[in-house]
Parts: sequence; C-alpha cells; structure tokens
Amino acid sequence: MSGSLMLDIAGTWLSAEDRQILRQPEVGGLILFARNIEDPRQVRELCLAIRALRPDLLLAVDQEGGRVQRLRNGFVRLPSMQALAAAPDAAALAGHCGWLMATEVLAAGLDFSFAPVLDLDHGRSTVIGSRSFGSDPARVVELAGAFIDGLHAAGMAATGKHFPGHGWPEADSHVAIPRDERSLQAIRACDLQPFAQLAGRLDGIMPAHVIYPQVDAQPAGFSPRWLQDILRGELGYRGAIFSDDLSMAGAHVAGAADARVAAALAAGCDMALVCNDRAAAELALSYLQRQGVRPAPALAGMRARRWPGEDYRSQPRWLQALGALRSAGLID
Repeated sequence: MSGSLMLDIAGTWLSAEDRQILRQPEVGGLILFARNIEDPRQVRELCLAIRALRPDLLLAVDQEGGRVQRLRNGFVRLPSMQALAAAPDAAALAGHCGWLMATEVLAAGLDFSFAPVLDLDHGRSTVIGSRSFGSDPARVVELAGAFIDGLHAAGMAATGKHFPGHGWPEADSHVAIPRDERSLQAIRACDLQPFAQLAGRLDGIMPAHVIYPQVDAQPAGFSPRWLQDILRGELGYRGAIFSDDLSMAGAHVAGAADARVAAALAAGCDMALVCNDRAAAELALSYLQRQGVRPAPALAGMRARRWPGEDYRSQPRWLQALGALRSAGLID
C-alpha cells in the first residue's frame, strides 16, 4: 500500500536525498519534469533505479502534446489538441495520438501521463488555449473519448483535467487564484459535460485550482462539494483523484504545504502533488507521517497495464499511427 504524496526530484539521477525521501511509505508517486529528462535510455534507467528502490511508486509525467510535453529529445513531438481537432478525420487521429503517446511513455518506464485535457477553450484562458480540443462540449467528448481509447489500447490509464473546467477564467492558476463567477447551472450545461460523459472511462481526474464562488468558496481541489457531492455522488466517478500541484499559487489559499495537503485529502483527493519545492514536500511528508499511510484503492488503477518493449517502433501499430499523423501534417 503506497502513500498519498506525489513529489519530484531535482536532476536526471537519484541523489542520496532523493533516495531517502522516496523510501518513506507516505510517498506514493513521483512526477518527472523536463529537467529530469535527457533521452529515452536515460529515462528508462532512472525509472529502473526508482523501481528498484520502491516498486510500488506511481511514475507520472505531463505528456499532453503541443506545448506541454516533457519527453522531447528522442520522442515524437506530438501536436496540440487544438491542431488535432482541426484536422480531417480528427477522431481517428486522436485515437492514434493517444496510443502513440502512451506507448512511448510506457516504453520509457513510466506508468501514465496526466492527459487528456477536458477543459473547453472559451478563447479566454491563456493557460488552456491550444491544450483544449475546442469549445463545443460534444466535440470535446468525441475527441477526448477517442484519445482515451488510444491510451487504454496501449495499456495506459487516462486522467482527465482540470475538473470541472479551467477554460473560462482568464487568470493562470500557476501564478494567481482564478475565479469562475458562473452559476452551477451554467457550468453543468457546458464545461462539466466532458467530465460527466467520460467519467466512466477515466481512471484518474485532476481538479482545477479555480474558485467557483456560486458553488463553493474553496477551489475545486479543496472542495468536498465538488469532489464528493458532484464528482463522486452525482457523476458516479470511481477512479483516482489527483490534486493539481499544490505549490501553484492557486493552491495557496489553503495555507502552508501541510495545510494544503490536509485540505486536498479531506476534500476527497487520493493523492496530493507537491512539486518544485523540496522544503514544501518535506513539510507535507512530515504531516502525513503523523497521520499514517491511508489506503486509496483507486490509485491501483493508474499502474501501467503493459510494457511495449524497446522495439515498439518496429511494430505495425506504431507505424500505422505515425503514418496517419504524418499524412495529416500533424508531426514531422
């Protein structure tokens, strides 16, 4: 049984300090960033070293496509979801893109990427923008659903973000505390639709660091109203819930890192992310050590379901997906 804290490391290999913190049972996951990545071989070796230390850790990355992809050198440069949605036969291409991304991430030794983005593009949010499949909920459901099918076919869990929708507020939750002043009825009719319709096919969901004041005074990731009443209760979602990075400015409304983790877990998150701030991660860890390791059965569904092997680029399915995306002008 692994813990409920996901953190990061500084470099491309494990330091003695990293090894010490990763041994703590309260740590349940590790996310890689661009600074941790050189090429596919190095990532595989790093993942092997991590798994030798803690075989039960979940290993994650942000590999959405477009401007958000940490695995670059030696990996396929994926299109943005906006570009994918604009292509002819977009649903088939979304399936190819999901499968191809998942295959590369799994082959590198990781369990999953935090994808797909289910936020709608209202032309307001610069932090979402081209990361979105579009502004029409039905179209987002269609394309994200095909992308999820591709992930599952490759053996990867799918994580939808950022519940219940980050596309309306203009502020960036990395550096500010966004607010969405719309009514619950307006959000239900629009931005919530992709999450509602895909809830049964998602293995993970990440809530937004956005306050929806007509629904709750707390950001969605700290809100039992959003996570327990609406997501679990009304939508019947049974998968894992991951907080967005609690080091982001949008999470600071809850106080210091230990208070942020406490608020996220109390609201209904299964795993709390504390990244890019080792002091904050240690504070969060000390809090969790006082609480004890708590079971979160839904997290087991996030593990890689198969390893494609290092020769995946010679497989017919790989060549088919790569050829389709190239023919559409979406990759080089």
